[in-house]
Amino acid sequence: MLDAASQLFYDRGINSVGVDTIASEAGVTKKTLYDQFGSKAALVAAYLTERDQRYRAWVEERIEAEVGANRVLAVFDALNSWMDAHSPTGCPFVHAHGELLGSPEHPAHDVIRAEKAWERELFAELARDAGCREPVALAAQLTSLLEGATVLRSISEVPDAFEESRRAAGALVAARAAWTG
Repeated sequence: MLDAASQLFYDRGINSVGVDTIASEAGVTKKTLYDQFGSKAALVAAYLTERDQRYRAWVEERIEAEVGANRVLAVFDALNSWMDAHSPTGCPFVHAHGELLGSPEHPAHDVIRAEKAWERELFAELARDAGCREPVALAAQLTSLLEGATVLRSISEVPDAFEESRRAAGALVAARAAWTG
């Protein structure tokens, strides 16, 4: 059920897909779906949570293969390859946020905010480990570059958006790491 819902939500949008469609695609009844998840809102939150867990594992695997400042830049490579494999039309968290703006109490917002906070915290941790000064400020800059690359690649169809953002990130990291304070 979650696999069917995930594909439908990503491909068609959360608000465009009803529970009947999800149940049909999953080969279950609506009752089974509601018994398992309780509501469509809970199913949406489960979809985003599962996707977040898979994405984090993907990123962490690529980071582990690197050392020093290259670990920071590996996040750009990881998201670029993730989009190739799993998110060709952009970030599902941004998509969901846009669709659910009219429902500020929707449980998906907590998942969305947590994913974006994790990204910034990851960059801060990696920058700190690489010896960069002001790692929290650097993390905000790197997150902006990463998110911007996602938008440029998926909406503006700029195929080298990640390469260019990675290059800019490298310059920021080098400038902060060179500081001897």
